[in-house]
Amino acid sequence: MKLTKDQEEKFTKLNISSWSQLALIIPNAYEDLRLSKQLYEHTPQLIDATVESIFRAQNSIQITFYAHNFGHSVQGVMFRPKPYMMHQFNVGDRNYFYGVIECKMGQCAMSMPRKVTNIGAITPKYKTKLRSDVMQRFIHKNLNLERLMQEGLSREVASSILELHFPNQLYNLKELDKTMLDAFKFTELFVYMKLLASKKRYFKTIAKALYSYEDWVQTLPFRLTDQQVGAIKDIKKDLNSELSAKRMVVGDVGSGKTMVILAAAYMMGKYGSILMAPTTILANQLYEEALKFLPKLKITLVTNKTKKIDLSEFDFIIGTHALLYRELPEFSLVMVDEQHRFGTQQRNMLEKLVSAGKNKPHYLQFSATPIPRTLAMIETAHIDVSLITSTPFKKDISTSVIHKQNFKDLLSHIKVEIDKGNQVLLVYPLVEQSEVLEYQSIEEARGYWESHFDNVYVTHGKDKEKEKVLLEFSQKGDILVATTVVEVGISLPKLSTVVIVGAERLGLSTLHQLRGRVSRTGLKGYCYLYTNQNSTDRLDEFCHTTSGFDIANMDLKYRKSGDLLRGGSQSGSQFRWIDLAEDEKIVEKVKQSLSSL
Repeated sequence: MKLTKDQEEKFTKLNISSWSQLALIIPNAYEDLRLSKQLYEHTPQLIDATVESIFRAQNSIQITFYAHNFGHSVQGVMFRPKPYMMHQFNVGDRNYFYGVIECKMGQCAMSMPRKVTNIGAITPKYKTKLRSDVMQRFIHKNLNLERLMQEGLSREVASSILELHFPNQLYNLKELDKTMLDAFKFTELFVYMKLLASKKRYFKTIAKALYSYEDWVQTLPFRLTDQQVGAIKDIKKDLNSELSAKRMVVGDVGSGKTMVILAAAYMMGKYGSILMAPTTILANQLYEEALKFLPKLKITLVTNKTKKIDLSEFDFIIGTHALLYRELPEFSLVMVDEQHRFGTQQRNMLEKLVSAGKNKPHYLQFSATPIPRTLAMIETAHIDVSLITSTPFKKDISTSVIHKQNFKDLLSHIKVEIDKGNQVLLVYPLVEQSEVLEYQSIEEARGYWESHFDNVYVTHGKDKEKEKVLLEFSQKGDILVATTVVEVGISLPKLSTVVIVGAERLGLSTLHQLRGRVSRTGLKGYCYLYTNQNSTDRLDEFCHTTSGFDIANMDLKYRKSGDLLRGGSQSGSQFRWIDLAEDEKIVEKVKQSLSSL
């Protein structure tokens, strides 16, 4: 798209980069310069009038107009008039004047009338960094059907949008009809996804897959779910491409992402795979699984405690962020589990690791935080996405909202579960006491649990020993008192109950992650949401929903979407028109439209 110097300057001021984005800046009001014989009160209106008399007071001018279109007089009032305003009115002159008319006791008055010339037009008014008249002229001169269609919008969508800028009727800008609203939703998302797609980069890969996954699947002592196989097929296609893949695999808690990770490592074989996990516990768990199910590969584990070894001797390296500080071989596949849990600096180092050299490794991210289907569809413009929405076995977890009066029953339940040899997790909102929050912190609550129960373990995000505490608890604990530090990753097969204190303060996806800690091995599970609020629709809705993807959609509905493109705010939508919780069909249409460009 070639722009003139003037167009470029205006694009910069408006912070836009396309004509479609310009079309999305709609008027904030209209000036209706059509002449009517009917008088509308409280509304700016045009009169065809002769000036009958002028009276100048100290801070105002009063003008008597004879309005020919109404057939009666209208009093005009100018408050604190500037000198140039005086010259608009001369007794005996007939002109067109514009202003708001109010009528009282049979007398009609127009406040701040001004002489106008563009008769018969409906003129859009804009609130932007450009002056309204400059913006109006810029749009009038440059925005047209041809330019919008050249950028990929259909004739119908482009025509619908242009109606607001070149109106032949007055539109209610607060309530557009469905056709026009859908056109703006489509265009907004079209522009956004096109920008996302432009960020997608293509590089030659270091090596293609060595093996196919089918033989390996036959050796497993269990059957993979259809969706696990679907994600593995997606990855197989990636790994057999000349171009390095960038894929995100999103699976609900307990959906079996580990087997998808192992399948990818198996397919690469001796061309080498690296897997980075956010915690030592998680890295250890993945390492144990890899040893069990990938006997043909030479596998090693790298943590802060691992001695310096020649990593190029191995086929599959599993580790924590300690990997970033080692001399790593140029392997063909890099995988990251729960990437969002690494710090910015670590992510930058990882990006360099993935981007070194002319040819790039395939890059797979795995996440246990389900994202709404609509977001996944949008993300595919930037990165390929596979969703695993089912789990290998159905979890049986009862979820309920509890209050202070239910505490006695909760204690009885905890005692019963511990007697059965099961474990209980208590999640508190804060580590230390707070003046603002009406819930106990870990430090306030731990004394009660430690004095009433045996084998109570306590940890939180700031605890340097947290991984050690979690490991010890998993082997010999009854109760774990913690913050949301346990949200992701650790396997606690005996955990049957989670109690979340101040549940209304957490996002639904976080609640779902915490609930997902229980019933990992088919145990009957319980999730209690403790709140001081009398009623909360959000928590009640959560109790009746078990799918992480449905919950992600609910979260989207309650919290809005955040900004994917800039990676900015995670709640509060940057979209003005599109509603990602409701407009899945429009997202689908935009995807189809972009794929045909």
